[in-house]
Amino acid sequence: MRFLFKTSYAQDISLAKHSGHRFWYSALLLALFAAPWLVPEYWLAQLTFVLIYSVVGLGLMLLAGFTGQFSIGHAAFLGVGAYTQAVLGNMGWPFPLALLAAALLSALTGAVVGVPALRVKGIYLGMATLSFGFIVEEAFSRWEKVTGGNAGLQVKAPDLFGWKLGSSDAFYYLCLVITVLCTLGVLNLLRSPTGRAFVAIRDSEISAQSMGIHLARYKSLSFALSAALAGIGGALYAHKLQFISPDQFNILQSIDLLLLVVIGGLGSVHGAFLGAIFLISMPQLIALSKDGLPASIGQAPGLQAVVYGTVLIAFVLFEPLGMYGRWLKIRTWFQLFPFYRKGMFKRQKAYQKSDRLK
Repeated sequence: MRFLFKTSYAQDISLAKHSGHRFWYSALLLALFAAPWLVPEYWLAQLTFVLIYSVVGLGLMLLAGFTGQFSIGHAAFLGVGAYTQAVLGNMGWPFPLALLAAALLSALTGAVVGVPALRVKGIYLGMATLSFGFIVEEAFSRWEKVTGGNAGLQVKAPDLFGWKLGSSDAFYYLCLVITVLCTLGVLNLLRSPTGRAFVAIRDSEISAQSMGIHLARYKSLSFALSAALAGIGGALYAHKLQFISPDQFNILQSIDLLLLVVIGGLGSVHGAFLGAIFLISMPQLIALSKDGLPASIGQAPGLQAVVYGTVLIAFVLFEPLGMYGRWLKIRTWFQLFPFYRKGMFKRQKAYQKSDRLK
């Protein structure tokens, strides 16, 4: 088992805690960079969707996992970013400028939605964000002059100042670079005073306010940053599909995003990526397993919903910390074997939520 002896503050806030982190994350980046040569085109497309959903998951994780704010209408921010990117891209804007505009407009929308968060919390905040999602979806349908309405909108290939990224390999690398930058941005934010204020609000709003944290300011900022990341993911999503319509950003999409962070593991950056892998790979696994099931089960129209619901209930009951929490327990078991104690992860209720994943 590895023991870390920290001798400086810089070592305590370092992104890589030890040489093992540097090695494995470098190996992961190298494997992702070589993916176009290692996997077929179909699976490369699925990996691209994993990267896109990871960016959106990082935004929702920042809001729900680290600030403790509940949102059931996050697909609305995804749609705002997607339509902004599509409209500006079709007008001839370069991809970086259109992406920046999509992030800013989504952040502004998130700041407006964050206003109800100042007065309500829990299920009431969820209902407020759900209502906002319905409003945005209806606006996409009605504003036919800009969005194309229910007929949808074609999206051109990304244009990097005259360089068209029409191939799947080029777009995959674009998504990989943006995902890495967004991940580094979130990690640096979380170790800053702003990120620590988010965690303090999640653990106890009264305690955070007593320490001088401005609740209204930081809640609004969390909504804005979360929406900006969702807007960036929406921009990439629009380019990947090359066609968008209002029904792609409905309540079901919001539930999928919430499922992503809950199953991945609330309160961990790793959970956003694990949840994205689950969200993209599960339909593929269900489709592959249909042939081996009885026709009455394999051809049932609600099979995917049943599987998703069963998995979610299982995680809520047996592993509230999600896939990343389960990985931590497995890793600790191997590190301590044969001295692992079964109840070592049980905590008293007096412990703060921020102590869970240490």
